[in-house]
Amino acid sequence: MAHAARPTSSTTPAPRPRRKPKPVEYNILFTATLCLLAAGAVMVYSASSARTLLEGQGDGTAYLVKYLVFGAVGLILLQVLARGGLELLPRFTPALLALSFLLLIAVKVPGVGVEVNGAQRWLGAGPLQFQPSELMKLALVLYAAGLLATTPSRLRTLRGVAGPLLLVAGAAIALIASQPDLGTALVITFTIGALLLVAGVPLGLLGKLAGAAALLVMIFIVVEPYRAARLTAFMNPWAHADSIGFQSVQGQIALGSGGFFGVGLGESVQKVFYLPEAHTDFILAVIGEELGIAGICGLLFLYGLIGYAGLRTAKTAATRYAQLLAAGLTALILCQALLNVFAVLGLAPLTGVPLPFISSGSSSLLIVMATMGLLLNIAARSTSHLAALPQPAEDRDDARGSGRAESGDRGRRDGRARRAGAGRRAAADGRGR
Repeated sequence: MAHAARPTSSTTPAPRPRRKPKPVEYNILFTATLCLLAAGAVMVYSASSARTLLEGQGDGTAYLVKYLVFGAVGLILLQVLARGGLELLPRFTPALLALSFLLLIAVKVPGVGVEVNGAQRWLGAGPLQFQPSELMKLALVLYAAGLLATTPSRLRTLRGVAGPLLLVAGAAIALIASQPDLGTALVITFTIGALLLVAGVPLGLLGKLAGAAALLVMIFIVVEPYRAARLTAFMNPWAHADSIGFQSVQGQIALGSGGFFGVGLGESVQKVFYLPEAHTDFILAVIGEELGIAGICGLLFLYGLIGYAGLRTAKTAATRYAQLLAAGLTALILCQALLNVFAVLGLAPLTGVPLPFISSGSSSLLIVMATMGLLLNIAARSTSHLAALPQPAEDRDDARGSGRAESGDRGRRDGRARRAGAGRRAAADGRGR
C-alpha cells in the first residue's frame, strides 16, 4: 500500500518573529500619557462647555473638538518620534533652533504676530495659531543636551558654561519675556538649570548662575508696573480681590469649595460665572472644585509616574547624549506642571503657563506630545532593557549544540575530534563481547 508522502519541512511556514517586550519605563510613560490625555479631554469639555453655551458660541463642544483634533495629531507625532531616528536628531537640532529664533522674531513684527489679551505671542489666524515659544522650549533642550554631551569639559568653568549655552538660552529667554511671556521664560530657566545639575556642573557654580538668574528676574519684574502689581497680589491676593488678585482669589474659592471628593463632575460654579481662563491656565482649579483633593492627587500621581519613569530612563540610557536628553525632557514636563500647580494653589505668582496634557492649548499639547515621543524613544533603547531581553531560541539551541560538540571532543584523550559513528561502533563491539 502506498503511503501519502509527508510534507517536507520546506513547506511549513516559518515562525513569526516575536515582538520584543517594551521596558517597564516605556509602559509607564505611555500609560500615564494616555490617562492624562483622557483626563484633559474630559476637563476641557467640563471647564468650557457651560460658558460657551451662555455666550452663544455654538453647542459648547468647540474647545473639546479642538482638543481632540490636536490630541490626535499629537498622538501621531508621538508614535513617529517614538519609533526611531534618535541618532539623527543632533543633525536637525541647529536647524530647529534657528527656525525657533526666526519664529520668535516674526512674532514681534507688526502685522505678523497675533496679540491676545495684551500679549503678542502667536502666529497664524483663527483657530490655527501657533506659539513659537513652545517650539523653542524643545529646541533648547535638544541643543543643551547635545552640547553638554559632546563637550563635558565646559562644565567646570563659568566661562565654558556661559559661552555657547547660556548666551543662546539667554537670547531665547529675552525674546520670550519681551512678548511678554514670563511663565515660559521661567520654565526654560528651570529646565536648563536641572539639565546643568544632571550634567555634573559643580554646585558652587550652579549657585552663582541661579543667583544671577534670580537677580535678572527681579529686575525684569520691577521695570514693568503690572508685573510688580502681580507680585504684590501674590503676597496678599485677598487685599486685591476686585482687581489684580481677582483670578487668584476665585481659584482659591474653587479649590476650597471642592473639599476632598469635589462637588461632582460638571457641577462647578466658579467656571461659569467667576473664574477667568477656566479651560486653560486655571483648569486645575476646576478639577479641584469638581473632583476635590482626590482628583488633584490623582493628577499629581500621573505626573509623578512620568517623573519616575523619565528619570529611570535617563539613568539607564545607552549614551550620554540620551541620558541628558531624557533628563531634560522629563524636567521640561515637570517644571511646567509644577509652575502651573504652584500658581493655582497660590504658592507662586500667576505666570500664564498651561498645565501639560490637560489645558486647552494646541501649541502646548503638540510640543508636549513630541517631548513624550522622544522620551519613549530613549526608554525603548535603555541598556537595562536590552540586557534583560530573553535570548532567542535559535541562539540557545546553537549554544546547547556547541556545548555537546565540545563535550564530545573532550572525550578523546589526544584532543582530536571523534569520527562520525565512532561512539556507536564502540558500543556495538562491547555488546558483541
